[in-house]
Amino acid sequence: MLELRHFEYFIAVAEERSFTRAADRLHVVQSGVSAVIKALEHELGTRLLERTSKRVELTDAGEALLPRARAAVDAVREARDAVDEVRGGLRGTVRVGTLTSVPLIDVPALMGQFHRRHPHVGLRLIVSPRGSDGLLDGLADGSLDVAFVSVPGRPPAGLRVRQIETRRLELVLPAGHRLAGSPEVRIADLAGEPFVDFPLGYGNRTIVDRAFAAAGAQRHVAIEVTDIGAGASFVREGLGVAILPPFVVPDDRTGLVLKNVVGADLEWPLGVAVPATRRPSAAARALLALIDEKVG
Repeated sequence: MLELRHFEYFIAVAEERSFTRAADRLHVVQSGVSAVIKALEHELGTRLLERTSKRVELTDAGEALLPRARAAVDAVREARDAVDEVRGGLRGTVRVGTLTSVPLIDVPALMGQFHRRHPHVGLRLIVSPRGSDGLLDGLADGSLDVAFVSVPGRPPAGLRVRQIETRRLELVLPAGHRLAGSPEVRIADLAGEPFVDFPLGYGNRTIVDRAFAAAGAQRHVAIEVTDIGAGASFVREGLGVAILPPFVVPDDRTGLVLKNVVGADLEWPLGVAVPATRRPSAAARALLALIDEKVG
């Protein structure tokens, strides 16, 4: 007979791609996770997961089950939410996606205040190596409830993004660069320059790529880094130029020159995103209300 924990354990293994990490997340022993998954596969009469020495992958049947398992767990969560709200307390877990660096929002302070208001709600902060694109995928597939993202232009179908703030990206050059003393810099002036940038999927990478495409200019990304706060340090060492939000450039700008790039759309947005196709849990709604209160 299928039970809720069968789905909860299956979702954990599917998302973590590891029985060990799933056991840590569920606070149970690994053998317990393996036993529940084996029972679920027996009940459904098919293998759901392929185990290798390095990784766990979903079979076709597992891929088909995953969204339905999430829907079943969400339905039970909503029922519990309704009862908890009547009893006057929030419980559950909110899975929050965040960027590697969000200087415009004090995420630890925000999470701390939420915890003090709702001590029985767990918080899971998740960073995607694919930047905002990875977080948007997490919202779409149900593995995230809320995410701080940078989404230039229209958000993907099925997602809703409320912009919190917008900042203009600036060109960061090493001191002594040929353009450091130029009164005006355009995208065309940067064609062929080696760039320090971030992987595809990061919001600021998308903005810069679009600006070069709009100008019909070629761009060479020489170095990719995943920590947005480290970009200026690579520029300072003469490894390339970068187009960055100015708030991630260190206060000590010795060896660096910042310049505006004219004639280009380089507005970097920061927003909070949620799925548009399902109602957030009561706990997620409480977090969204706090975000509204603190950052407008």
